[in-house]
Order: sequence, then C-alpha cells, then structure tokens
Amino acid sequence: MLFDDFYFKSLIRTVEDWPKPGISFRDITPIFSDPKGLRMVVDAYVHRYIDSDITHIACIDARGFLIASVLAYELHKPLVLVRKKGKLPGKTISQSYDLEYGSAELEIQEGAVHEGAQVLLFDDLIATGGTLVAAMTLLQQQGAEIQEVASIIDLPDLGGSAKIQEMDIPVFSLCAFEGE
Repeated sequence: MLFDDFYFKSLIRTVEDWPKPGISFRDITPIFSDPKGLRMVVDAYVHRYIDSDITHIACIDARGFLIASVLAYELHKPLVLVRKKGKLPGKTISQSYDLEYGSAELEIQEGAVHEGAQVLLFDDLIATGGTLVAAMTLLQQQGAEIQEVASIIDLPDLGGSAKIQEMDIPVFSLCAFEGE
C-alpha cells in the first residue's frame, strides 16, 4: 500500500484549546480506529527501518508506545520505555524538561540500554523538542547512540525538529503541520 498523505492527514484531528487555551492539539487517536490508517503508519516505519542498524527502539510515554511497540515487534527489536516520573519500577534515572505548556520529568530504568546501543527514538509528535531531548539525554547517559528520531507528526513552527537536527540527529516524520 502506498502512503496516501492526504488520507493520512485526514485522520489527524485538531482539538483547539487543549490541554490549555491557545494550544491546537493534534490528536492521533482516530488513526487507531482506522485499520487502513494504522497499517499505513506501521508499514511506513517498517519499510524505513527494516534494513537499518538500529538495535533498540525507545519510545516516550504514552502515545509513542502505541506505534513503537508494534514497530519493535515487526522489526524484532527490544523496546525501551521512557516514562513520566514515578511510572517505572526499580532503579531509574530522570531528566526534567520544558513543554510548550509547562514542565515535566521523564525516567528510564537503569540498564535499559547498553553501551553502544543504536537507538531509534520514537514519539507521536515533535513540538518544541523538550521531551525528545530529555529522552535522548537519558539514553545517552546509559551509553546509547541515537540513530534517528521518528514521529508521526512534526510541528516545525515550534522548532523541535530543528533543535534535534542541530544536535546532528536525523529526524523523520510522516507528516508536518506548518503555519496552522
């Protein structure tokens, strides 16, 4: 199946003023109720990474889990969870970061990746890049190398993808919403 950008974008719903006034939230949940849309997303990533040198797929709480878990299964790669503070058992390391509408903290379990791991970092959306940079920091603290950051949606006007690329990390997104 070819990737139909128009059809795919039609599945992404915009919710105005959520989670706070002034934010236009891009909601990917309609993709999960559309078998064709979900297949398009998974297939696009599988085709992109099937012959890559990645050894692990890391994903960010919580919407990033949904596609990354299927991708890890399809590519036969371990899945590393990067979660909000207090959600992972055992010893963890943490990193705080700023969001476009506040601040938060992420954690990863100690030993989740090994020195030299080649990681694909996945999240549903790139906005300001704060969440992804925090996740990259946690993975790199454990000796991992970030091969690429992947997302379903990029919001380039918010500068996150540019910030990541300035760190010499490639970025791949299935679609972008610019100037909206």
